[in-house]
Amino acid sequence: MKKVWYILYSMRPRQWTKNLILFAGVVFSRNFMEPALVKRSLYGFVIFCLLSGAIYLLNDVLDRERDKEHPVKKKRPVTAGLLGAGVAVGVAIALIVILLPVTWILGMEFFLLSAAFVILNVAYSNFFREVVILDVFSISFSFLLRAAAGVAILRAEAPGVELSPWLLICTLFLSLFLAFCKRRYEICVLESAGDHRDSLREYTPRFLDQLVGLSAATALISYSIYTVWPKTVEKFGTNALVYTIPFVVFGIMRYLYLVYRREEGGDPSGVLFMDRAILIDVFAWALTTVGILWRF
Repeated sequence: MKKVWYILYSMRPRQWTKNLILFAGVVFSRNFMEPALVKRSLYGFVIFCLLSGAIYLLNDVLDRERDKEHPVKKKRPVTAGLLGAGVAVGVAIALIVILLPVTWILGMEFFLLSAAFVILNVAYSNFFREVVILDVFSISFSFLLRAAAGVAILRAEAPGVELSPWLLICTLFLSLFLAFCKRRYEICVLESAGDHRDSLREYTPRFLDQLVGLSAATALISYSIYTVWPKTVEKFGTNALVYTIPFVVFGIMRYLYLVYRREEGGDPSGVLFMDRAILIDVFAWALTTVGILWRF
């Protein structure tokens, strides 16, 4: 029973919140009142959670030696010797082999994006994360693949579903913002960050401060443009989404406060769960957005 718990823990369920972006398609296409399409989005969410868990298991095996020097990661079951590397790899491969054929049942486009997600993350674990800038872009593209997959799984049943390019641009820069904040946390907190990952040797706090500011501003601007973009107004019959901008502004500013004043940012998913202000802000944004789309 303990081994099952160690496997589940190593799959990092708290990080599965990243996959909530798969619901963007069903929300912004205003199909959140269609049970069949909501169910498909839920299937996609579960599949990506399990695929993400498989990737985390592989990462723990690859990093088990370096993670022994990390103050937090050294407690992970694989690194601590509580879960065998062979078992972790076996479970990860089994999940991938079982789940990818299932994604084909839900549509060829969803299958291709799911396979690309796995390939990108495996490439990240083995190569991309050691290359400065490319490491962060790899993380961001995994978010774009999630968003695209959320639309693809609906398109098999509702061919007209699409996601605004401005929302995709916002997703790109918001994920870059979170990733650069995480890199800043790592080089400021870890005593020998470069020994943990080669790419960290190339980052400096000042350089990352510039990248954080750039990505935060661009994410906010692209979201703001989306709310007043003519095609958005035409699609929803209103420009009321502009009233959701303050929630995005507050969320970004609050996160910056946590990064620069409280020296947090190493675990974006943890911040979502632990910081009450951000949790309330995200909930209020989601409630307001759904209310506007439902009303109009």
